[in-house]
Amino acid sequence: MPQGDVPLLSVSRKLPLLYVLASITLIAASLYWAKAVLIPVALAIQLAFLLSPVVQAVRRLGIGRVPAVLLVVVVVFACLGGLSWTIFQQMAQLIDDLPRYEDNIKRKITDVRGAGKGSLLEKAQTAPQEVTEELEKSEQGKAEKPVPVVVQAPSALWQLPTLVEPLATAGLVIVLVIFILLERGDLRNRVIRLVGYRRLTLTTRALDEAGHRISRYLLMQSILNGSFGVAVGCGLFLIGLPHALLWGVLAALLRFIPYVGPTIAALLPMVLSLAVFPGWHQSLMVMGLIVVLELAANMIMEPVLYGRTIGVSTVALMVAVAFWTWLWGPVGLLLSTPLTVSLAVLGRYVPQLEFLGVLLSDEPVLETHTSYYQRLVAQDQDEAVELVEAYFRDHPLSEVYEAVLVPALYAAKKDQARGNLTADEMHFMVQTTREIVENLSLHPRPSLCSDTTAVNTPAPDPDAPPLPKVPLVFCPVHD
Repeated sequence: MPQGDVPLLSVSRKLPLLYVLASITLIAASLYWAKAVLIPVALAIQLAFLLSPVVQAVRRLGIGRVPAVLLVVVVVFACLGGLSWTIFQQMAQLIDDLPRYEDNIKRKITDVRGAGKGSLLEKAQTAPQEVTEELEKSEQGKAEKPVPVVVQAPSALWQLPTLVEPLATAGLVIVLVIFILLERGDLRNRVIRLVGYRRLTLTTRALDEAGHRISRYLLMQSILNGSFGVAVGCGLFLIGLPHALLWGVLAALLRFIPYVGPTIAALLPMVLSLAVFPGWHQSLMVMGLIVVLELAANMIMEPVLYGRTIGVSTVALMVAVAFWTWLWGPVGLLLSTPLTVSLAVLGRYVPQLEFLGVLLSDEPVLETHTSYYQRLVAQDQDEAVELVEAYFRDHPLSEVYEAVLVPALYAAKKDQARGNLTADEMHFMVQTTREIVENLSLHPRPSLCSDTTAVNTPAPDPDAPPLPKVPLVFCPVHD
């Protein structure tokens, strides 16, 4: 092949990647500019995923599809509307009550300052204040008489667009949820028809897995967060914190936001308790209540309700949270997890989107022997040993040799024959593997010799005749 053809081949191989990057950029721009339409649709789809198991449960009682859908939607949105109205009322009352807690806040600040009185921190805090006071004194004589400014509240007509827009969005979401639940089968058939009958099996599996995984995740998360909010509200009510219902609802809602939401939900009542209560006893009780409930939710309820992960890695989920928040704001923050799960499922079944499955999935993308060989190429002996030890904890010693060490040495031999490995690198790989084999033989896994085996195995009989000798024939391998 002429030498001049090589750049053309390399450019042609890079074109699909450029197409993918251009497509991603175009899709992101479309999602941003069309968010006024896409956000209600995305909210409606996620709510339909959440309410679909509830509708199926109601239909098992002998109720038809249309009455079941209308009953579930009306009850759910009526509860959400009443709860939202109560929350707004309590927030308005909380804002009116904040001036009453000014003395407690000043007392707490005084106590904190008293603990660090005379320290370097206090000097660092008072120095800028002293400089500011001196500047104000010097400018006091030069200041002119300020012109009075009268601020008038805008007319109620100017506030109508800000009120109509969220109400219209909520109405559109409700209507879409109803029709999605009613036409669920027809929508599924239309997606299958668009994809084509040749991919009927893959499309069916993708739709079922996405629907089951997202519905189960949203339902279990709703149960968990609702229980957590009820426990927080009841606990704060017993402690005596005002507006306990508000903090319980906020604790339940904020837990839908991955990682960041539970922290904010914990800080809000803690800060209010410092302002409300004159002493420190009740504030410490609030902190202890939230810590205990968080531990119970993370260590007991989540393993029981979820059972398994949602199929998305932690790092990918954090990046997705940042992306959807930048794209759609607070709504994107709430929808980040189900949207990311949907993309991960698409990447598993759609060949053109396979890169999404690789980037988002929590399943290992490399086999153990490939990862082990890659660490040997990087001359990272510590991580190579960790990979072998982790595999050894779940597999017998023979499988460690057969599935990890031998394939890695075979790959090293092929790379050495191609000239991709130097003699020093090959020596490092062989020496590291030899040390791992010696350590495995000196420290066998305890589970391979369990107590049950030791009990059930009969002791050797000294009077029994010796076993016959068996001749073995070996063929040595010189490599």
